[in-house]
Amino acid sequence: MSIIPQTLGVLLKLIFDIVGNYGLAIIIFTVVVKLALLPLTLSQSKSMKAVQEIQPKINDIKEKYRNDQQMMNQKIMEVYQENKINPMAGCLPLFIQFPILIGLFTVLRSPEIYVFGSEQAYRSIDTTFLWLSNLSDPDVILLGGIALPWILPILAGVTTYISSAMMTPNQGKKDPTQAMMTYLFPVLILWWGKSFPAGLTLYWVVSNVFQIAQQYFIMKPVSAKEE
Repeated sequence: MSIIPQTLGVLLKLIFDIVGNYGLAIIIFTVVVKLALLPLTLSQSKSMKAVQEIQPKINDIKEKYRNDQQMMNQKIMEVYQENKINPMAGCLPLFIQFPILIGLFTVLRSPEIYVFGSEQAYRSIDTTFLWLSNLSDPDVILLGGIALPWILPILAGVTTYISSAMMTPNQGKKDPTQAMMTYLFPVLILWWGKSFPAGLTLYWVVSNVFQIAQQYFIMKPVSAKEE
């Protein structure tokens, strides 16, 4: 597992050496990684899009055979087969990406180890960025001695919500669990952001913005059909 954060750390250090700014390096690094993972995320998004397109048929079957679970499952599988959709296809890209995502978090939480090689080397660089005095510290505001999430954590929570809502535009209205997660996860990201290094939260925000743009262009045709 260590080879993944080590490789990502080398990439981030290479970008930093070119641009000379750690915050800008994180942004470029995030975009490069997202572009590298684009074939997998496109496969996952297209699979979700295909499932959403047949969702009205699935809902009709669930309503019609709500008292016959076996027949319901049979009819649903027939719809999948007719439309040449593998309901598990969207999960495979996620499983492949998961170790890479863990590696990214490891690198950005410990850049002194995986990027710069030592604490001394990391402290020798300029880690300020925009309003942030140090990207290794959380982006918080102190009120009465209490650390509260500030700009980056708020952006992380907002963009997480937008991305989640775009992935399941109508399912949340019919699935209370999905609706709860759509709201709960952004709140958790907002709260975690007050303890994450600002560099990690910056990565999360940029990654979400990239994901939102991607989902907009992929899922827009589905929304147009539903209207």
